[in-house]
Amino acid sequence: MKHIFLSFVILSISGAAFSQPTMKQAPAGFDSLRADIPYGKIDTVSYSSQTVGSVRRALVYTPPGFSKSKKYPVLYLLHGIGGDEKEWFNQGKPQIILDNLYSEKKIQPMIVVLPNGRAMKDDRARGNIMAPDKVEAFAIFEKDLLNDLIPFIEGKYPVKEERENRAIAGLSMGGGQSLNIGLGNLDKFAWVGGFSSAPNTKVPEQLVPSPEEARKKLKLLWISCGDNDNLMSFSKRTHDYLIRENVPHIFYVEPGGHDFKVWKNDLYLFSQLLFK
Repeated sequence: MKHIFLSFVILSISGAAFSQPTMKQAPAGFDSLRADIPYGKIDTVSYSSQTVGSVRRALVYTPPGFSKSKKYPVLYLLHGIGGDEKEWFNQGKPQIILDNLYSEKKIQPMIVVLPNGRAMKDDRARGNIMAPDKVEAFAIFEKDLLNDLIPFIEGKYPVKEERENRAIAGLSMGGGQSLNIGLGNLDKFAWVGGFSSAPNTKVPEQLVPSPEEARKKLKLLWISCGDNDNLMSFSKRTHDYLIRENVPHIFYVEPGGHDFKVWKNDLYLFSQLLFK
């Protein structure tokens, strides 16, 4: 059996401490549709992006029992370089995973926004997805998210707008985006997750230039990767730096490669820690 390493890094009086949680892998059926539970809802929304100069699309998941009279925290969930706003929906089944977790009362009610992280006018995943302008569009997305999408979501949905009620996470290219954006804007995000983060992830000294600020402001920093993933080095270098700087985080190495089997498990585990 492949080795599974999951370390919770916690600041204590004596320094960083480690512990092993009991849940490392999602149980069988965690991503299977159940007929006897309430379902959330996924809608496609369009918003005007001044950053890009076009109307852009995102998917929005609202939880079972959603009510406009309540306010909800928000998770922004990002896709990879070969995907778009539908990649998680088509391949990751986030709505099923979350519906099942709600039925077991394991997660806090939240709105989940699945944007298109390729911030350019032709933002479809076609042609040469590695072209310089398309790669650059993933960096430009930070402005689109902060200046256009978040204000749109907060104007359209009943959401809690404080940083403590805003999370960002993603897979591969979206994992790098999430770490770059979340850790670079600690006044906007308190919960940050990178699943199998890609080479677009900033070097640790740029990613977390002020460990003291990160220690004070982060509610959760999650870094994970499959043990057969060729991109492991980018997660490992971040983890090593955070250890040296005593920044609390979770570093989760799980069995698997660079695929949705890993990322669905990450979402299952990560979502249970949010907004608690």
